[in-house]
Amino acid sequence: MNSPRLKEILENHQIAVYFATIVAAAIFALIVPGTTAFEAAINPALALMLFVTFLQVPLADLARAFSHSRFLGALLTTNFLVVPLLVVLLVQLLPPHPIVRLGVLLVLLTPCIDYVVTFSHLGRADARLLLAATPVLLIGQMLLLPAFLGVFLGDATAGLVHLGPFIHAFVWLIAIPFAAAGFMQLWAARSRIGESALAILSLLPVPATALVLFIVIATVVPQLGAATDAALQVIPLYVAFALASPVLGWIVGRLFHLEAPAGRAVAFSAGTRNSLVVLPLALAIPGAIPILPAIIVTQTLVELVSELVYVRLLSRLGASKPRP
Repeated sequence: MNSPRLKEILENHQIAVYFATIVAAAIFALIVPGTTAFEAAINPALALMLFVTFLQVPLADLARAFSHSRFLGALLTTNFLVVPLLVVLLVQLLPPHPIVRLGVLLVLLTPCIDYVVTFSHLGRADARLLLAATPVLLIGQMLLLPAFLGVFLGDATAGLVHLGPFIHAFVWLIAIPFAAAGFMQLWAARSRIGESALAILSLLPVPATALVLFIVIATVVPQLGAATDAALQVIPLYVAFALASPVLGWIVGRLFHLEAPAGRAVAFSAGTRNSLVVLPLALAIPGAIPILPAIIVTQTLVELVSELVYVRLLSRLGASKPRP
């Protein structure tokens, strides 16, 4: 089977792959002792996942994303203005538990930069524009997240959130994988061996994401018992977010006069969050375990179900009303 065909199969069946991975990891964690030690492997696995994600962003497309100012404006407005306003309203429905609220804010304030690209492609959105904008989204959320947490939680986070993990995440999860992806693309442009290596690595986004899911679930499941109540409390909020956020993203896209595929991309971005990438930040917070990981993983489960709906419904947005 050739590489493009295998890649297409993996992408088209990725939700099934992720759910199967989650089930397998949960079973594994229940029958094998000591899986909490897998926590040390989360960051390396995330770095691999982001590296192969960035490999999908041709360097030339970065210029395209920046040149499409209306799309970038809509994307940034949605994720860093409209969605935060929605989140702060929804968080008021939670009990005044600083750790629970912190977990929800961590995951809902950070837009996804990996599998959202494939889901948006399946939903007939302009996935290439969204893919080219992923470095901007990742850098933006790392810079703005501490400020958002300070504004929304105030003194409650003063002793919990520190700058160190954010700097560490920026270096190891953004700067190094992005630079490595750039060097890989330059090598592929100059060498047949590099071109072949790039073709092989292009198959890895779905397996790499599944690997991260497996490690995360295997790490968190043994600790879920004490966090069950907190996880159940946030499910209705996550469902409400999943329903409202893509609608708001689509509206912002229309206000910026985007073509329907670009507007769908903004809607997908609004509804899809960066749960796997923020998990290491949560684990670095004193007293985080088990509540913060449980809250973040719960959002991932709700989101994967939501993506099935998005792929079917968001693909219809603007279909009957082409721009004149």
